[in-house]
Amino acid sequence: MRNYARVVPTVILALGLAACGDEKPKVDENAETGLTETEPMEGEYSTSVELIGNEGESVGAVELIQKEDGVMVKLQAEGLPPGPHGIHFHEKGTCETPDFESAGGHFNPTDASHGLEHDEGPHAGDLPNIEVNEDGTIDTEFLAKNVTLTLGDDNSLLQEGGTALVIHAGEDDGKSQPSGDSGERIVCGEIK
Repeated sequence: MRNYARVVPTVILALGLAACGDEKPKVDENAETGLTETEPMEGEYSTSVELIGNEGESVGAVELIQKEDGVMVKLQAEGLPPGPHGIHFHEKGTCETPDFESAGGHFNPTDASHGLEHDEGPHAGDLPNIEVNEDGTIDTEFLAKNVTLTLGDDNSLLQEGGTALVIHAGEDDGKSQPSGDSGERIVCGEIK
């Protein structure tokens, strides 16, 4: 009887502490895709992505942070051409040098038109232009409202095979099809 009296309070205490602890995602491995499905997590969670240039050299990094109303993009890079540049999430998580064409087109799970200024847009992967400083550096952040990091959602950046963040040589005009006439792909980061 004494052992029972000690075990029951211990079990109750353990269950109580588990209920009060930080809630972790419930993971269910999917053998076919290798992806996991999770219940939406409370609060912020993030992933970091290395950015590479056309010769495969590291030029910076981006941190993607899940927020309540989208994904916060925190971008730091150097060695880029000064001025405005189009930046987009692309549909494939592959950054093969030198042209990054392996990243495919813009991430567009809803089949929208391209452009933040287009009446039938934007693509989920369309982002506001960035401005690189005269010294070739950039340190900026902005909210991407049309994407998420939640596995299983159609607009999740964490698709099977991943997605990519691509910086273009020129400015995105916000409406030209299919990609804003923003020119060559000069930086790429694999989001997996």
